[in-house]
Amino acid sequence: MELSLPFPRRIPGGEARRASRRKSRRGTGPTIHLGQAFGRLSGNRLALRATVAVLVALALLGGGLLWLRGSSLLAVEHVHISGVHGADAVQIRTALDDAAKRMTTMNFDPGALRSAVASYPIVGALHVSTSFPHTVRISVSERRPVAALLSAGQRTAVAADGTVLGPALSSSSLPTVSGAVEPSPGARLSEPAAQAAVTVLGAAPGPLARFVVRVYNGPEGLTVAMRSGLLVYFGNDTRPHAKWLSLARVLTSPSSAGALYIDVRLPERPAAGFSSSSSSATSTPVQTSASEPTAAALAASLANAVGAGSTTSSGAGTTESESSSKESESSGGPTASSPVSGEAGSSSSTTGAASSSSPGAGEASTPASTGASSGATESG
Repeated sequence: MELSLPFPRRIPGGEARRASRRKSRRGTGPTIHLGQAFGRLSGNRLALRATVAVLVALALLGGGLLWLRGSSLLAVEHVHISGVHGADAVQIRTALDDAAKRMTTMNFDPGALRSAVASYPIVGALHVSTSFPHTVRISVSERRPVAALLSAGQRTAVAADGTVLGPALSSSSLPTVSGAVEPSPGARLSEPAAQAAVTVLGAAPGPLARFVVRVYNGPEGLTVAMRSGLLVYFGNDTRPHAKWLSLARVLTSPSSAGALYIDVRLPERPAAGFSSSSSSATSTPVQTSASEPTAAALAASLANAVGAGSTTSSGAGTTESESSSKESESSGGPTASSPVSGEAGSSSSTTGAASSSSPGAGEASTPASTGASSGATESG
C-alpha cells in the first residue's frame, strides 16, 4: 500500500519576490517615517512654524555668543593686581596689565598672562578671576629666595623649588649653597645635592632660617652650618619640616647645653654631640618631651609654629623675647643651650617656644666651636 504526503507547491519566482519585499522594507523604513513626520507637520502649519523658529533662534543665539566673546563690549578695562613686590614689580604689573587689556572677560586666557611674565622667574603662580563686564583681578604668588647658589665665584638667588631667580635677588643674608654649574635665571637646578639643600632651606622656619650660613654635603650627609658654628646633621632632604622642629626643640632643652653639633637625621630621636676630638667623641640623646611624637605630629606642630610665630611673643613674654633677640644678634646665632622659659611638657607648648624664642634659645651659652669632627659617632 502506498501513501502519498501532500507537499506545498513551489510557485516559480516566489522566493525572489519575498526577498525583494524584505529588502524594500528595510531600505524604505526610515524614509517612510520621515515622510510621515513631515506630512504631519505640513498638516499642522503652526507646529511647522514653531519648529523653524526654534531652529533659527538657536542658530542666532550661538552666533551671537561667539561674536560677543570677542566683542569690545566686554573688553577688559579695569585690572587689579596684587602680590607683586621687589625691583621688577613695575615691569611685572605693566606686562600683566597690557596682556589683560587685550582680552575680554568672556574670552579670557590665563595662559597669555603667564606668557607675558615668563621672563620674570620670581613669578610662581597667577590666580585670575573675572567680573562682568570689564574687570579682572590677578593675584601673583612670588617665589621666595631661600639660598644663594655659589658657582664659579658668582652668587645667584635660588627658590625652594630649585628655580634660579638671578643675581639681582641675591643678598648677603641668604645662606650659601655650592654648585658646579650656574644655570641661567628661570632654569631649574640640575645638581641633586644643590636641590636637596634648597629644599631643606625652603622648609626652615623664619626664626631659625636667618641664622643659617651654609648648607653642604659632609661626612654625615646634608649638613647645615649656623652662624655660631653649630653644625646640624640633616642627612638628606626627606621630612625637612620634622627635622627643623626637632632642632628647635633641642635648642630649648637643658641637656643640649654646650653641644658642638646636633643630629636630627631621625627627628624623633635627636642627639647632641659635645666633643671635637674623634678619639673621644660623645653624643647624648636629647629628651625633648615625655612622649615621642610621630613624624606627622612633628610636621603639624611645625606648621602651627610657623603660622603662630608672630603672635606667641605678645603680652608678658614680649620683653623676654626682645632681650633674647638682642643677645642672639650679639652672639652670632643659636647654639645648644638651656631654655629661655623652661622645657615645655607637651608638643604644642614646646612648639610655641621654638617658633617665638628659638633664636634666643641658645644665646645664653658659650658659642660652639666650628671643629665638630666628621668622625663623631652618634648613639641617637
